[in-house]
This record gives sequence, C-alpha cells and structure tokens, in this order.
Amino acid sequence: SDPIVSTLWADWEALPFTMAPNSIHWFRKGLRLHDNPALEEAVLGAGTVRCVYFLDPWFAGSSNVGVNRWRFLLQCLEDLDASLRKLNSRLFVIRGQPANVFPRLFKEWKISRLTFEYDSEPFGKERDAAIKKLAMEAGVEVIVKISHTLYDLDNRIIELNGGQPPLTYKRFQTLISRLDPPELPVETLTDSQIGRCITPVSEDHEDKYGVPSLEELGFDTEGLPSAVWPGGETEALTRIERHLERKAWVANFERPRMNANSLLASPTGLSPYLRFGCLSCRLFYFKLTDLYRKVKKNSSPPLSLYGQLLWREFFYTAATNNPRFDKMEGNPICVRIPWDKNPEAFAKWAEAKTGFPWIDAIMTQLRQEGWIHHLARHAVACFLTRGDLWISWEEGMKVFEELLLDADWSVNAGSWMWLSCSSFFQQFFHCYCPVGFGRRTDPNGDFIRRYLPILRGLPAKFIYDPWNAPVSVQVAAKCIIGVHYPKPMVHHAKASRLNIERMKQIYQQLSRYRGLGLLASVPSTNGNGNAGMMAYSPGEQQPGTNSGGGGTHCESALNVCTSALIRTHTEPLTASFCLSVSAASGNSVATSNGSGSILLNFDSEEQTGQSRHGQQQHSESIIKH
Repeated sequence: SDPIVSTLWADWEALPFTMAPNSIHWFRKGLRLHDNPALEEAVLGAGTVRCVYFLDPWFAGSSNVGVNRWRFLLQCLEDLDASLRKLNSRLFVIRGQPANVFPRLFKEWKISRLTFEYDSEPFGKERDAAIKKLAMEAGVEVIVKISHTLYDLDNRIIELNGGQPPLTYKRFQTLISRLDPPELPVETLTDSQIGRCITPVSEDHEDKYGVPSLEELGFDTEGLPSAVWPGGETEALTRIERHLERKAWVANFERPRMNANSLLASPTGLSPYLRFGCLSCRLFYFKLTDLYRKVKKNSSPPLSLYGQLLWREFFYTAATNNPRFDKMEGNPICVRIPWDKNPEAFAKWAEAKTGFPWIDAIMTQLRQEGWIHHLARHAVACFLTRGDLWISWEEGMKVFEELLLDADWSVNAGSWMWLSCSSFFQQFFHCYCPVGFGRRTDPNGDFIRRYLPILRGLPAKFIYDPWNAPVSVQVAAKCIIGVHYPKPMVHHAKASRLNIERMKQIYQQLSRYRGLGLLASVPSTNGNGNAGMMAYSPGEQQPGTNSGGGGTHCESALNVCTSALIRTHTEPLTASFCLSVSAASGNSVATSNGSGSILLNFDSEEQTGQSRHGQQQHSESIIKH
C-alpha cells in the first residue's frame, strides 16, 4: 500500500470523531470500488460517507436510450449497491437533477466534502463547473480525481501538442510514447479503509433511495429476453480474468481469423464495462502490461498491445474541448458533406429492412442484444453513409447511442465521423460490400440464420443475396423475396459508385479550397506504380441483371488506382466551408494505404494488430469481396 496514504489513515485515526468531515461521493461513470481514487478521498478521514447516483425518471421516459442500455445501467447500480453493503454502506439512488438536489443534500446531511471522478467530455465539464459553484457557496470542499481515462487529457496530451488535440492517430501515438506510463490504479476500497466512517441508512432507504426497476422507469418488459451482457463490476472483473487467460494472444499479439463465431457476443468482451466504468481502464492497461512482461521475459510491450484503449483515449482527447464534436455543423474538425435527407430509407436501415441480409442481421443483433462486432459496425455505418444510402453519420450515431451498450459520446461520434470519411480518415474508396464481406466472414450464413429466421431455409449460395435465388428455391425455403423478406432497397453497385464519385468531388474541392493537394490526378486505368492497385467491388448481383454465377461472389470489380495518396488530417477543417456536390457518376478511386480499421469494442477474441501487414490483410478482406 501507499506509505503516504497509510500515514494519512494513521493521522485520521488519532482525530477526535466529531472533527471528521461528512462526505458525498457522486457516482456517474466509474461504477466500481476498484481503482476509484475519488471514492477513496471521500472515505479518507470522514465521519460519514454517502455514495449517490442521480437518476431522473423523466429523463428515462424521454431520452434516446434503449431498454438494453437502461437494464445494463440498473444492473450496474444493483451490483454496486451489493458491494457497498458488504462494507456496511449503501448506494443512494436519487431521483432528480444534481443541480436541483445537491443544495438540499448539503444542508440536510451537513456535508463538508464532495468527491467525484473527472469527466473529460464538454457537457460533463459544464455540469461539474455548476456543481462546484454550488458546493463552494455551501462551504463544501470538492475533490476531483482522474480515473476514467488513462491520462490527464488537457494537462498532458493536449499541452504536449501545443494546446491542440492531435487529429491523427499516428500523432497521438507519438505523443503517448513521450509520456510516462499512466498512473497506477488505486487499491479496491476495503473495510479497513472505511474504519470508523459510517453510512447513515434509514428504514425507508429502499423506498427513497433504492435502485428502481425497468417497470418503474416506464419500460414494458414483457417479452424482453434475458441480458446477453450482465451489468456490473463483479461481471467485469470476471471477464477481464477470462480475457487475460488467453496468454497466447498476449504473447504473440496475433490477429485471430475472423469467422461466424466472431460476430457473436464474447464472454470476454469488455467494452460496455469500460464505458460505464465497471472496469478501470488503468487496471486493464497494467494487467496487460504485467502479463506481457511475464510471457516476454520483462520486455517492454509495444503500443499496439494497448491499441483498443488508446483509440478510446484518442477520441476522448479529440472531443474534450469540442462541444460540437457530435455535430457536423459548427464542428471545426468535420467535413461538411451535403448528405441526403431520406427518412424512409433511414427507417429501413434502423429497423433492419434494407433487403440486404448481412446488414439486417447486424441491425437485428444490435437491437436485440445491444452489441455488434467492430467490423459489423463498420459495415452498417458505411452502408448508411458513404457506401449506399448517403445519409448523415449524425443519424446513425443517434441509433447507436440508443441501442449500443458501449455507446460513449466521444467514441461514438468519433467513430461515425471516421467511418463516414467526415474526419480522421479520408480513404473513401474503401467500401464494405454488403454481400461479399459477410460471405467471406461466414460462408454458410449462420449469423444471418440466427438473427433473420425467415431466411433459414435458403441455401448458403443465396443467403447473402436472396433476390438472386430462383423462385423455386424461394418457395422451397418458404421465403418469397418482396413478400416475406424485402427486396434490396438500393442497387449497391450503382449507389456505391455514385457515392465514391461524390466523395471524390468533395475532397477535390476541399483540396482546392485549402490548397493542400489532397487528391492529385485520378487516372481511370491502372497507374504507374506510385500506388498499389486495389479493387473496389460493389459486389452483389442485383435484380434485373445477368446472374452469371448465381451471385456466389462479388461481380463487377472496378480495378482502379490513383497516383496520389490522400494524407490524413493534420489540422482542423474549417467549419464555414460547405460544398455543393453534383450527382454525376464517374470513376472511383483506390490507393495502397491500409484500411485504417479501428477497434473500439474491446472484444478479445478478434483483436487486430496494428502492423502494416495486418492493415493490408484487412483492406483486402473489405475490398476484394
């Protein structure tokens, strides 16, 4: 244990009990007892401590948060309350808004100390500043500790970068490599730390401050399936041990092969637990470090070992001082793209009625379970935005916010900007084929059969493009396309080709506007070797076209290349620059750069290495199919 902390505890033991402060620890994220330095500060030397969580019942009924996310949160709170009970304490779930309730609590409970975990996101900073002001007016000391991120984003990373957030992952990695490792996690709160500190609990505590049920919050739970992802710190700590049992992966940092099982929820998945703070990112970081050093005989681990944690940190850093990070308009790092407004098409995407089984199975899994694999996220995001439907990333982000258990404001918005080529990433010619990519991953279509039972009777040959199945096959499968399952809502080959041209024009105009030469000459035939040839494959055989091989592989590959590579952002894009893009179709563009695949959902079974070789393999898996 820390000798300084031990000394402080000893000094406190000598204090008269009447002098001990009364503390509130305010839980928001960070729903755990391990590595919770703010909670440790609340208990240190305190006479009483109350752990509170604010829940606004009105917000529950009106917010854009789905039932799976609410259930996960309530399970986290129940688990936290159970852990506190073991320490003779309780969780106080308070109905109402913090700004309205805190002044009353400060008086009623005679509070002299308020502690909470630092929130790096802009709205969190604004909220916390208001609460600090209320506390100061009430004579309450406020203690804030960083533990939801690995680093102090403002005072370490941004300051090191000259006061601006790094806008490329490469630059971010460079900065991280110049910093000391993150601070070590603090010990889990114990009986001995609590000591004489008590939590006053009334007989009606359960009625006034108990964790509510989904029904109390107005949700209809009839027919709600059991949770695939149980919430809470206890489950999170069990999962991280399972995660770390895979020593072969840590030792070799291999990129496991993608298969049908990869698409299903993993018992070692960690992303929702990191999002709600049931699992400390610092604990995860140092457990990975320790295991790597044991396996590799004390060699220093590469940054790539922490790839998923660092991507999370990267988006937190990019968002921390940008309150418009989740918007296109007024967002200084986002390209203003004239997306189409098409509520009908958007609804088909969100409700899994696109007519593309791969896309619809993913969206069904998302709605049912609250989680989808990172490459599945890429596929549906590309389909909605620059791939097929040309609908704004902001709309897709809202659906993920509602349904994804691990939806995190910074990471969710950053990922959608990335995948729509609105920021961070400009290789718009890398497009996911909604037929071939899924087929390569799961040739038999088991994933589709699981989430779209109406298609179970189709043979593997047609399960990704059922519109190509002969009528006799559809009848035998008891699934007539256009009757039992929708026809494809878009001609992918045409739509994707058009949208690549739209993106090309946007970046060419942006290049001229900024004088940066983002795109140089774009030859319509194979280039001279300045860039490796890639094939963009729109893919499926659409209705009304020659079926050829029955649609068993992606058809019309557009083999093109460019003699100039797109460079990544190194400075913000102007917020005032808007483009008008014609709808003319033209040549598409490809380049030899890697796909820039990002891992944001911490699924240990399918982690992708950060090596150039790994990126190239991933590019090929997207593009060739």
